[in-house]
Amino acid sequence: MSESKFETALDLVTRVPGVRGAMLVSAADGVVVAEALMDEMKGNAVAALAASLAGRLRRAVEGAGRGAPRFVQLTGSEGTLLAAPWGEEVLLVAVADRSVNAGLARLEMFRALEILA
Repeated sequence: MSESKFETALDLVTRVPGVRGAMLVSAADGVVVAEALMDEMKGNAVAALAASLAGRLRRAVEGAGRGAPRFVQLTGSEGTLLAAPWGEEVLLVAVADRSVNAGLARLEMFRALEILA
């Protein structure tokens, strides 16, 4: 995978108003593969949280017989975390303000995944 594809995909996501950063993260252990984050953001902590959350939700949804989740959205008091799997091993993660248009962010994340395919 070329670095330019990573950059192009992450750029699509970070151009959405309210998105403060985007990352490609190992689903198994939360290691950052590529990132485009604001300077003050702690990418390693966000990556670990996203991988843990996505893994737990995947097990729960699969246990309920609904297959693997295609998109995860967690909204907290300080912001929103969005994640979408890229295959079995990598997650595309976006960190955003609470006011982000999550539908638009989701569309751009799916477009980014198409670029990575």
